[in-house]
Amino acid sequence: MDIDPAQRRLEAIHGHLVAAGDSQSQHLRLNQTAGEFFSEQGYSAVLPEKLQTGKWNVYRSAHAPLKLVSRFPDHPEIGTMHDNFARSVDTFRDYKYLGTRIRVDGTVGEYKWMTYGEAGTARTAIGSGLLHHGIPSGSCVGLYFINRPEWLIVDHACSAYSYTSVPLYDTLGPDAVKFIINHADVKAIFCVPQTLTPLLSFLSEISSVRLIVVVEGMDDQMPSLPSSTGVQVITYSKLMSQGRSNLQPFCPPKPEDVATICYTSGTTGTPKGAALTHGNMIANLAGATLAHKFYASDIYISYLPLAHIYERANQVMVVYFGVAVGFYQGDNLKLMDDFAALRPTIFCSVPRLYNRIYAGIISAVKASGGVRERLFNAAYNAKKQAMLNGKNPSPMWDRLVFNKIKARLGGRVRFMVSGASPLSPDVLEFLKICICGNVSEGYGMTETACVISSMDEGDNQTGHVGSPNPACEIKLVDVPEMNYTSDDKPYPRGEICVRGPIVFPGYHKDEAQTREVIDEDGWLHTGDIGSWLPGGRLKIIDRKKNIFKLAQGEYIAPEKIENVYAKCRFVSQCFVHGDSLNSSLVAVVSVDEDVLKAWAASEGIQSGNLEQLCNDPRAKAAVLADMDAVGREAKLRGFEFAKAVTLVVEPFTMENGLLTPTFKVKRPQAKAYFENAITKMYAELATSDPSPKL
Repeated sequence: MDIDPAQRRLEAIHGHLVAAGDSQSQHLRLNQTAGEFFSEQGYSAVLPEKLQTGKWNVYRSAHAPLKLVSRFPDHPEIGTMHDNFARSVDTFRDYKYLGTRIRVDGTVGEYKWMTYGEAGTARTAIGSGLLHHGIPSGSCVGLYFINRPEWLIVDHACSAYSYTSVPLYDTLGPDAVKFIINHADVKAIFCVPQTLTPLLSFLSEISSVRLIVVVEGMDDQMPSLPSSTGVQVITYSKLMSQGRSNLQPFCPPKPEDVATICYTSGTTGTPKGAALTHGNMIANLAGATLAHKFYASDIYISYLPLAHIYERANQVMVVYFGVAVGFYQGDNLKLMDDFAALRPTIFCSVPRLYNRIYAGIISAVKASGGVRERLFNAAYNAKKQAMLNGKNPSPMWDRLVFNKIKARLGGRVRFMVSGASPLSPDVLEFLKICICGNVSEGYGMTETACVISSMDEGDNQTGHVGSPNPACEIKLVDVPEMNYTSDDKPYPRGEICVRGPIVFPGYHKDEAQTREVIDEDGWLHTGDIGSWLPGGRLKIIDRKKNIFKLAQGEYIAPEKIENVYAKCRFVSQCFVHGDSLNSSLVAVVSVDEDVLKAWAASEGIQSGNLEQLCNDPRAKAAVLADMDAVGREAKLRGFEFAKAVTLVVEPFTMENGLLTPTFKVKRPQAKAYFENAITKMYAELATSDPSPKL
């Protein structure tokens, strides 16, 4: 017999109340283990859980307040990445899946497509080929090349035959690659001719490897290694052919099996291998896409490194919805050309690129001057007001102004995502107005299989990273040594901790570091400092490790300041430095060449080359003045302003060791790299009055 809902609710409440004193007592007190009562906070639900310090403040998504998501609600049978792809091969068999630009006579033309069915057939052949070569299920398989269809086909083969994929960053350098291969006991490696050379140079030092497969390799150009090495080198096409001739049944993994080991280069020490299970990956995407729907008519452009969890997670998502994936040519400088050819509807990127798009448009608007500049400002303000008031902006503004801007990304982008590092609220708002009304910023990490939180659709507030992924719960834990507590006004603050089916089981072969980040109650300590804003929105405000104290005792969060300066028209990249021996900050700026040269021309400054211009005191003064203006607009505090700047031509890259694969500055390395410049700036400040008129 069905129980009346009101009666069932009363019984549930009664079950969470226990009698005080003897059994005859009619007084009741709250049972401190009560778990399923929550208060709505807009986009989040707050649940009670007593913390060692602070208040009861466990937050979940308002989309799933009582039970965390671990499977796709529409397809709960999907428990692994193999299940996910197998379903899509059946469902979207004849739909476009993997696309690359056709190369004709050295020129790059339109996209050529492989269907889901064709990719499924190739996946089976590659997996069968690995078994044919004696690579047993459960082995680690390395992928040592950039984004292209073969990367995903090999990854799908790994899932179908219970191999563990191990991405090898092509920019990590030979020492790190060697370390990862040995640490993960990699048995087979897929590479391209360019990455085959370094592999062969240290072949004697990677004893676990038995098979090297060269994508785009020619059979008659493969090196013949001595049998004593125990290593065979073959082409991808030959492995495919061998697999087709020796087809093997799938060896499906379980949800708790490790799907991939993602090595994070971090900023110091040797790489750590985050082991992620199939269940982790499926749970994360099932939660992250609960409120965001995609379609088989969508087109996604793949250019973010596939070795990074951000792009890996995106690929699980596109498979589930049957989305087509077009790959870039492999050259970031030609990315806009790829946009024009592909015309994607979904674009996921990082602040570094969004900042460049923003700066380019602003510069073009200012250069246009007169009527065009006034028209842009009028359109921008009108569309902004409509969006803030929850109204549909007039399509007139798109026709007159914004469609030309949208065309730079192909003209069809309907959903944009920013991740990996903080995006300036102004830039996010700008993207919403000028290019795509649906722009979301997310926060995540490798150890959580990607998304921890993301902005909800329709949320027009900026300056935060949204509400919890429905597949996890979040709490902020007091950090008293940094004066962050749950009692902070106006909003509670603390270290962001995450729990749920998205949290990884641990670092490969490293229990000590695993215990450092996952506590006895299953909470992953991220090391990031957050604050809860109204509506249950999470804001990242600091980093436990990436902070330093100035001589006068002020704490500095350099990433926040660098994010502000990224909006300066002269700044391509920025590194802010300070220490406890000095009372002020200094900055190293990789300049935007076009902007700096245009400024020099407008000032009548003749310069032989860009390096000379960077050393010109007038150029430094102009850049610092612009940085000061941007800092004042962002309301930086006095001690947060850089008091001196060094301009450099060379960009910060993974190749020169200044960036992680997620485009974060490697702070210790950058400090060492620019040591002479930093010393010189502080010496100059010591002999002058550096205080700007703020």
